Amino acid sequence: MHNFEAPDLHQWLDGQRTANFDHLPYGVVQMDHSDTVLAYNATESSYTGVDPQQAIGKHFFTEIAPCTNNFLVAGKYNEAALDEIIDYIFTYVLKPTPVRLRMLKGESPNMYLVVQKR
Repeated sequence: MHNFEAPDLHQWLDGQRTANFDHLPYGVVQMDHSDTVLAYNATESSYTGVDPQQAIGKHFFTEIAPCTNNFLVAGKYNEAALDEIIDYIFTYVLKPTPVRLRMLKGESPNMYLVVQKR
C-alpha cells in the first residue's frame, strides 16, 4: 500500500482495481479528464458523507464537491500535469473539515484527488 506522499502514487493508483481503493487509509476520487467521477472510495465517503454510488458518473467539482470548484483546486486540473499537495478545508454538506489534498494529473486518462484528514 502506498502512502499519501509516495512519489509514484499516481502510477500506483492507475495500476490498482478501483475496489482496492476502499482499503486505503486516505480518500481517493478518481476522475476522467472531463472531471466525471469514476471511483469514490469508502474513506472519502466517510469524510464527506457522500455515498460512492451517488458520486460515480457525476461532475466532481459542480455536483459532488462545489467547495472545491475554485482556482485552488478545480483550476489546477487545467494544467497538463499536476502533482501538488495543499492544505484545504472542506465546507460542503458537513461542518468545516481540515484536510490535505493531493491533486494528481498526468498522461494517463485518470486524474485523482487524494484526501487526508488533518
